[in-house]
Amino acid sequence: MIRQSLLTCAVLSLLSACSTTSSPQNPEVKSAVSVQAFKQYSAETFYDTVNVMGSGFSNDGKSILVSSDETGVFNLYQLDAKTGDKIQLTKNTDTTYPVGYFPNDDRVLFTKDAGGNELFHLYVRELDGSVKDLTPGPKTRATMFGFSGDNSHFYVQSNERDMRFMDLYKYDTKTYKRTLLYKNESGLNIQAVSPDERYFVLSKSNSNKDSDLFLVDNQAKGQKPVLLSNVEHDATFSANSFSKDGQTLYYLTNAHGEFAQIWEYNLTTQAHKPYLVADWDITNMYFSESGRYRIHFVNEDSMTKLVATDLNTQKTIQMPELPAGNLRSVNFSKDEQKISFYLTSDTSPHNLYVWQFGAQQATQLTSSLNKAIDEKHLVTSTIERFNSFDGLEVPGVMYKPKQASKASPVPVVIFVHGGPGGQSVRGYRPEIQHLVNHGYAVYAINNRGSSGYGKTFFHLDDKKHGKDDLNDLIWGKKYLQSLDWVNKDKIGIMGGSYGGYLTAAALAFAPEEFEVGINIFGVTNWVRTLKSIPPWWESFRKALYDEMGDPATDEARHRAISPLFHAHNIVKPLMVVQGANDPRVLQVESDELVEAVKKNGTPVEYVLFPDEGHGFTKKKNRITASDAYLKFLQSHL
Repeated sequence: MIRQSLLTCAVLSLLSACSTTSSPQNPEVKSAVSVQAFKQYSAETFYDTVNVMGSGFSNDGKSILVSSDETGVFNLYQLDAKTGDKIQLTKNTDTTYPVGYFPNDDRVLFTKDAGGNELFHLYVRELDGSVKDLTPGPKTRATMFGFSGDNSHFYVQSNERDMRFMDLYKYDTKTYKRTLLYKNESGLNIQAVSPDERYFVLSKSNSNKDSDLFLVDNQAKGQKPVLLSNVEHDATFSANSFSKDGQTLYYLTNAHGEFAQIWEYNLTTQAHKPYLVADWDITNMYFSESGRYRIHFVNEDSMTKLVATDLNTQKTIQMPELPAGNLRSVNFSKDEQKISFYLTSDTSPHNLYVWQFGAQQATQLTSSLNKAIDEKHLVTSTIERFNSFDGLEVPGVMYKPKQASKASPVPVVIFVHGGPGGQSVRGYRPEIQHLVNHGYAVYAINNRGSSGYGKTFFHLDDKKHGKDDLNDLIWGKKYLQSLDWVNKDKIGIMGGSYGGYLTAAALAFAPEEFEVGINIFGVTNWVRTLKSIPPWWESFRKALYDEMGDPATDEARHRAISPLFHAHNIVKPLMVVQGANDPRVLQVESDELVEAVKKNGTPVEYVLFPDEGHGFTKKKNRITASDAYLKFLQSHL
């Protein structure tokens, strides 16, 4: 995605796993590594998993609200918190995301858009199963903002009044009658509300390096908002939450070092002081119902580390013995006797667990990986680094196929994440494991401009897109060519969104470097894209322009870095994949690039999904896309 951060060919029939060690293009691999036999699986096999999201407990702690794609489209289910038995709650044709149960009964809130258009509405499912749209309107985009301190109301942000800005509404939990609490007329977004609604925290984006926080006291009529971002230099600030008693505001900032820390502001004394500090970015923090337990997350070198603390004892909670992997989406039951969470690894999709405090083991409620797949045949990633053209150390996530050896070197695909400003992280990616399983190494690069490695690294590509970040990819290729298990003449590139842009840019501006490119809904015409961003991005338009350049003054540079205007240089095979409903990268971007490259006589394949947006959520489409990637690489790499 742009700053704010993952086909028409026939689906392959289910491929029963056959023992082989040969790559599609390297049959000689078989004799070289036959002692390390393993199975290869089709895309359909990799995607024949049950993906689940959501981990919120019901009021009585007996159920968990999730969304599952077991029917091919994500819909809501109620899971038994002891057994994992489930009841389907919705049968929508569009991806449905869980918000949570109401605090005192089993009504549920959920959100969905239409075909990936990102105009999300908030819905309630009543106890009798009927569904009500709480935020109607053909152009409305709405998000849940949480419940009030006494659980008698909930808050919703909506742009129905002005498509550019999100207002805050207060809804009665019984009648759904609503009141406008905050009218956003200046682009200052509301980020937090104190439990008693006395205080609002507003944020203002000044640039992509600098933002401010303001505290509004609703009882002090006529008083100007208090500026909380109290530093002279550029720094980012964002509100995290209020304490349960409403006397302390916690906020995230990188004002005091390279990485984001959590600071606290005392509303009585007006004093600021550090609250949580780490050697990497702290990404989030929240508390249990009473405030006794605290959870926070650290983005440590492409891995998410979870820390749970009992604030009564100030001791870290020792989790039960679990398989290796990342923990995320932690939720407490209302009585604080148990927690739910997901565990994921490179070789296993995330699974939902419930743990009773003090118990020796946690209960696994889902088993997501297809039982036809033996985890031992999948690949665990490593973090590998290289020095780029200017000596900068650049990290990446490496997936080395089991086929790879000095005797049988394999092709490699450099995978570029979205953004600008995204990050490639460790964890299960079926499209990557599918390629690796079939003999293609994947290096998910974190080129300059990626998040997670400090603010200096993050800003190194500002207004240098298609140049310095592209050079990182080229020097990443040089690094890969130094590895004795890599086929030095067979290195391609692929990526989605901003990664799709860099893929197209690599083929247009360094036409002899990469053998193939797969552009997945990537920007190809920055002149058009920066003039046609969705209206609800208005509040951070300036931050985007600070990074990419203002189209009013930088059109010449935008034209110079746009692959579409240089498509005559593209001579290596290209695949383009696009969702027709994408509001960020419009379909016309991909249409025009494909037509331009065809004029070169260059092999180009185009895959268009009529029912997807910026990212593919329907299982059948993800399978088709993954199959298409592999077929394309088998044909051209």
